[in-house]
Order: sequence, then structure tokens, then C-alpha cells
Amino acid sequence: VQLQASGGGLVQAGGSLRLSCAASGRTFSSYGMGWFRQAPGKEREFVGAISWRDSSTYYSGSVKGRFTVSRDNAKNMVYLQMNSLKLEDTAEYCCAAAPYRMSTRESDYIYWGQGTQVTVSS
Repeated sequence: VQLQASGGGLVQAGGSLRLSCAASGRTFSSYGMGWFRQAPGKEREFVGAISWRDSSTYYSGSVKGRFTVSRDNAKNMVYLQMNSLKLEDTAEYCCAAAPYRMSTRESDYIYWGQGTQVTVSS
């Protein structure tokens, strides 16, 4: 599976942005998909994930209620809708795929896409 994230950019605090992750391969529906982010000088952190089985979702506490992960298996796409953006959401965001699981752990993800930069300004 190859992954390509897109949709990043510059947005004002309080604004919204939607990231997309395009996946190649015919077995996309067999993968739980996760979003992670890494801010300058910080470790990469889990943002949200969506199940391969029933599209249930799970979020980190810092984004819960503001971010939404969704997927379209027919299009091999996963999305991260980000609302009420804060300065601290500034980071490079990347998507990742884990076979037959939904996880918050980086080690469970075996395919990673390149990141897309999100910058939130005041």
C-alpha cells in the first residue's frame, strides 16, 4: 500500500482544513488508517484513527471533538477534517495503514505516507 497525504496549508486559528490521504492497492479496506502529526522539536504523536471493519474512530484527547477521521473505501481515501484549529495544531501530518486493526501505536502501522504541512496562524 502506498499512501499520499495532501490538503495541508496555512489557516487562521479557529478555521478549518481537510486533509486527504490517497491509498493505492486493492486491499485498502483491510487496513485500519491512522493520522499522526509531528511538530518541530517534538515527537510524532497520534491524532486519530479509523477502523478497517466498521469505520469506528478513536481520537487523541487534544483533538477529540474538533477533528474527524473518515474513509471512503470505494475511492481508497481517508480524510481528516480539522475544525476549530489552534496554534498548537501546527505540525506535519501524515497518514498510515495498519493491517486489520485500529491502533494508536506507531509500531502497529506498516505503511506510511509522506506528510503534509499544516500551519495555524493567529
